[in-house]
Amino acid sequence: MRTMLRRWILGMGLLMPSAVAVGQEADPKVLPVPSSTSLPTRIAFGSCGHQNKPQPVLDRVVQAKPDLFIYLGDNIYGDTRDMKLLQAKYDLLGAKPEFQRLRASVPVVSIWDDHDYGENDAGIDYPMKEESRAIFFDFWRVPADSPRRSHPGIYGVHFFEQDGKRLQLILLDTRTFRTPLIRRPKNDPNPQFKNDYIPDPNPEKTFLGDRQWQWLEEQLREPADLRLIASSIQFSHEYNGYESWTNYPAQQEMMFDLIRKTKASGVCFVSGDVHWAELSKRSPEGIYPIYDLTASGITETWFKVEPNQYRIGEAVRQNHFGMMEIDWQANPISITWKVIDVEGKEVLKHSVSLDQLQFPTPN
Repeated sequence: MRTMLRRWILGMGLLMPSAVAVGQEADPKVLPVPSSTSLPTRIAFGSCGHQNKPQPVLDRVVQAKPDLFIYLGDNIYGDTRDMKLLQAKYDLLGAKPEFQRLRASVPVVSIWDDHDYGENDAGIDYPMKEESRAIFFDFWRVPADSPRRSHPGIYGVHFFEQDGKRLQLILLDTRTFRTPLIRRPKNDPNPQFKNDYIPDPNPEKTFLGDRQWQWLEEQLREPADLRLIASSIQFSHEYNGYESWTNYPAQQEMMFDLIRKTKASGVCFVSGDVHWAELSKRSPEGIYPIYDLTASGITETWFKVEPNQYRIGEAVRQNHFGMMEIDWQANPISITWKVIDVEGKEVLKHSVSLDQLQFPTPN
């Protein structure tokens, strides 16, 4: 895996379109994503890294030698409608020695969350979404001819295949199309709700928008043994009043329904946003367990961790990154979820076999 072919597929490559034409060699200081003819065995991921702070977690990522690193959003804290300022904040990240070491050692792909999208908790009503999108694509070296640039938003897909086994990586955009949330009134006495948001049962509300939902259905109908869905916000956890899929219960159920409808096996999530790490497991009716490993703390932490009845083990508050290790040679294929802290310690570990992520066999 460390001698990967220098090519990209389905618009997920890492060449800077303004500087490198199709067919030219990539910047030797930046690795391309793994070839479609090789399978990653170690996928690292993380989120919530402030560009003004040291990021020693990134050096821990390099030491772990993953085959791929996924940025899950809040990759900078932009929070502006001034695109020159947004670009300057990306430039601060790009100039960091630890970020440069990461980019030179590990192939990188990215999605965004609210702060790198441009505004705290922003969605479809953020007025600079197109300008921010252009800056995002250029910073993350998405080629000019990438399918990710051919539609609104930043969602995309990447496939890896070797020896008859196939991994699908789905990158969601939970910002561009997301309709407004219901904010909890201050001093709301209702004990059912807390923090910032109240769940909105309106089935017309959306995270992904019609076009992205249709695209996602098409992707889940593609053959794959294991499907890793990158969502900037948490999916499988318990409602905690912050931004997550629990804000729109109908959208969360729509995801379960889509997995049922397409019979897509091997679906699991990675997410960020909340400034702590945890592994959540939901068991929807008629589906295998849906795991979601949240890794949210490259530089940021939070003063408390919310309860989560779906959590496996303990939450991690110190700075960290997540890791998904896949043993493709095992029978059945095994998956190990890890959280590794800033000291390089494995502070969370949980393993499952791929046969546990399959639809129940009819009697």
